[in-house]
Amino acid sequence: MGGTDRPVGGKPSGAKRPGGGFARPGHLRDAEPRAVPRGPALPARQPPPDRISGPRSSRPPTAEARAAAALKPRLGQPRPPRTPDPVLPVAPDNTRLTLRAPAAEAARPPAATPSARNAHGPAAPRGSVWLHGLHPVAAALTNPARRLKRLLLTEEAEAALAARVPQPWPLAAERADRAKLDHLLGRDTVHQGAGLLADLLAPPALSSVLERPGPVLVLDQVVDPRNIGAVLRSAAAFGAACVITQDRNAPEETGVLAKAASGALEQVPLLRAVNLARTLAALKAAGLWIVGLDSGGAPLRGAAFAERRVALVLGAEGAGLRRLTRETCDEIAGLAMPGLMESLNVSAAATVALYELTRAP
Repeated sequence: MGGTDRPVGGKPSGAKRPGGGFARPGHLRDAEPRAVPRGPALPARQPPPDRISGPRSSRPPTAEARAAAALKPRLGQPRPPRTPDPVLPVAPDNTRLTLRAPAAEAARPPAATPSARNAHGPAAPRGSVWLHGLHPVAAALTNPARRLKRLLLTEEAEAALAARVPQPWPLAAERADRAKLDHLLGRDTVHQGAGLLADLLAPPALSSVLERPGPVLVLDQVVDPRNIGAVLRSAAAFGAACVITQDRNAPEETGVLAKAASGALEQVPLLRAVNLARTLAALKAAGLWIVGLDSGGAPLRGAAFAERRVALVLGAEGAGLRRLTRETCDEIAGLAMPGLMESLNVSAAATVALYELTRAP
């Protein structure tokens, strides 16, 4: 009984010493090694399957697994920054409030910057334009081809406009102060207390325009609306038949353009050509002589074109006439400038050229 060992996991006991007694438990002097029974051998631990080189499951991944794998950063790529949770306000009863943007605010387009408003004029509904200034508004009131929608006038502007255009007018005027017009048309807009909302003018056909007398002005990639407005003003002063611009590389009809034209937009047709070279070919077929204005050409003499109708082509400042436009012209001419300046603004050059073409010999 005293020589049997207890089961493993029981109370430890010492080894029997010869001569009686037991050794102190845990004493290593005379302890004999005991065989500890072991369980069945466990298989070696396998590393977890790797996404690149590890074993893959034969079962296709689910949609949730594919979405999670797409969001997991790949090896070597930085982990995207975590977006902090929004801080929600707390109501008086300690419940969280849900923040929702109103539908009208979400659908509202961004407000135009002051620079964009100054360049293109005040915002107007599609297919319409805000005309401002006494001369453009007075000319639009007398133009039967212009469809008018709304007329805003200060007390002083109404009296000045009535002196230019006798009443009754095609539509009734609304009284407005300068603060309202500044807010509607822009604080930097020189409106002179008059604003008129009207539809855009429908451009006539080229064949009907050529029935009007006088030379034709063609602008090759002139993009400044103030320059085009000034060209229209000179065209009206010297009896030009029309002004033709490009459909793409030219501004649309705006209040800034009409203000620079000083009423000439209602008097001189403004056409937009899709293909300028084809338009010049159509003018040639109608019997016009195409003259390109360039500083490298011979001085322009109006007496040389006394028996011919001229279509004068002007290029943009700096770039001048394009190669295809220059090759389509019948002749290249320049302006005689004996002074120190080598070139003029495109609107000033158009004025001098029109004077030379239309002056009496």
